[in-house]
Amino acid sequence: MTTTLPSIAIIGAGSMGGAILGGLLAPGVDVSGGIRVTNRTTVKAERLTAPGVTSYALESTPDANLQAVRGAGIVLLGVKPAMIRDTLAEIAPALDATTLIISVAAGVTISTMEAAVPNAVLRAMPNTPALVGRGVTGLAAGSRSTASHRELGRTLFETVGTVLEIPESQIDALSTISGSGPAYVFLLIDELTSTAVRMGFTPEQAAVMVNGTFAGAVELLAASGKTPEQLRLQVTSPKGTTERAVTELQAADLGGLFDRATAAALARARELAAA
Repeated sequence: MTTTLPSIAIIGAGSMGGAILGGLLAPGVDVSGGIRVTNRTTVKAERLTAPGVTSYALESTPDANLQAVRGAGIVLLGVKPAMIRDTLAEIAPALDATTLIISVAAGVTISTMEAAVPNAVLRAMPNTPALVGRGVTGLAAGSRSTASHRELGRTLFETVGTVLEIPESQIDALSTISGSGPAYVFLLIDELTSTAVRMGFTPEQAAVMVNGTFAGAVELLAASGKTPEQLRLQVTSPKGTTERAVTELQAADLGGLFDRATAAALARARELAAA
């Protein structure tokens, strides 16, 4: 089955924009009219050159953003949050009336973007596993977005993983779970790896044990159809070693710790939105 999308411009093809570009270049994805991407430097632009992709560098083509968005069916904004308003003001004269604008910038509201351009707007919050096609993207529709616009956005982000359509009021909360979540997982992996090293294993042995355990546990969860609690209890024999370890972890109030961590992240997201 082929996924078909209209011509796409990615303005600011950094890590996330580059991840989405990778999804668009995957087998089974057809972008009619091609893909145009922009970056600040020639070095970065050259890295993104591929069949079907026109890659511009702002340092050599100052009006690259305007050239990229002309005739595009979708414009994906991958620039930093502080640059969204200026970028929209820059490209507004070159946008078609039917062009869908999608932003992946944290903290920039739909109303802010709709005030800058007359187009339909979607706000998206993907996460870094999009780099390997396993992303989770929250997608919120603006006041001018139709069902067709939402479906177009869903189709785009499904090239790099799964999509949750949610109201914008939940986007910041989602960012504290799936957006920041990979960092929480990497922190747990790092800490357990350090524990293994302190127990006498080499860093290489520790990495094999811990990385393999996390990857295998996630695959088991996906394949089993069971809840995380059911799988945990399956591993935790009564009065056994795992039960003793889990008791220590639960004594640290992990639930409360994650509540406090996500609350701190949410407060910061609201600070960014108000800036």
